[in-house]
Amino acid sequence: MEETPAAAQVTLVLADNDEALSLLGSRDENLRAIEKQFAARILARGNELQIKGPPEQVEQVSALLGELLRLVRRGHPISRAEVEYAARMVSQKGQPAAEAVFSEAVLVSDRGKPVRPRTRTQQQYVEAISKSDLILAIGPAGTGKTYLAMACAVAALRQKRVSRLILTRPAIEAGERLGFLPGDLQAKVDPYLRPLFDALYDMMDAQKVQRSMEMGVIEVAPLAFMRGRTLNDAFIILDEAQNTTKEQMKMFLTRLGFGSKAVVTGDITQTDLPSGQTSGLNHVRSILRGIPGITFTYFSDEDVVRHELVQAIIQAYEREGADQ
Repeated sequence: MEETPAAAQVTLVLADNDEALSLLGSRDENLRAIEKQFAARILARGNELQIKGPPEQVEQVSALLGELLRLVRRGHPISRAEVEYAARMVSQKGQPAAEAVFSEAVLVSDRGKPVRPRTRTQQQYVEAISKSDLILAIGPAGTGKTYLAMACAVAALRQKRVSRLILTRPAIEAGERLGFLPGDLQAKVDPYLRPLFDALYDMMDAQKVQRSMEMGVIEVAPLAFMRGRTLNDAFIILDEAQNTTKEQMKMFLTRLGFGSKAVVTGDITQTDLPSGQTSGLNHVRSILRGIPGITFTYFSDEDVVRHELVQAIIQAYEREGADQ
């Protein structure tokens, strides 16, 4: 008969109540998120954490809490979503705790909010943006594709690595037929471009965004407005690229000028193109593969950083697609 290994116990001492709150989260939500992934139990007593359970589990939880505590002590707030992801990577994927926790901020917004990768794929994505001139990010909604690209773009503008930001989307349901909509051109395209504005306003002061747009430093426009231009010294983001046709994608990619960087994002499972029409984003996956200076980053449901139900919903749709 195999002997059951004796339970182990590790005690982690926190500096004070503020540190405890930062690590544990509101009503100990971070601890509960970790306990969901492990057989070990975590008991908070004052400024001490007692971790009890199978030795291997206790070791993993102790290492994870230690990495999170180092993050807190360096002044980086941690969210429940980040804790859940890190715990899942350690428990299910066997990833070392030090690799499952990230700390480097891509950008600190004008309101003091740090923007940083929350998953391993997001970390690889940010690294790809720093090294490549053309990055194509493909994956489901909620994985941070556009948000992190925007953070990298604003950081590049602040550091004067580029002189302007150009943010664009194909204004469809589709083919960019906007004439039937009420209002002037700006009123017609605003609903399509609103998500880009939302991300931009999350990182920059609204008045600063407005001044930058008036000066031409920031441009937010439908994809059709890129035709015939050469975009030099710019950071360009094409969002919702699954809704481009092959011709539109070729047009966009050939706008790239000297000193520029382009990030293309999209979810190839959610195209709004007419039935039978090939998505430009899906098309370039095969023809651009292997070209130096071009990097593809693929996100999955594991990278979803929205409400935990979003991940479950994406998985449900993927299962349905596999059954058909």
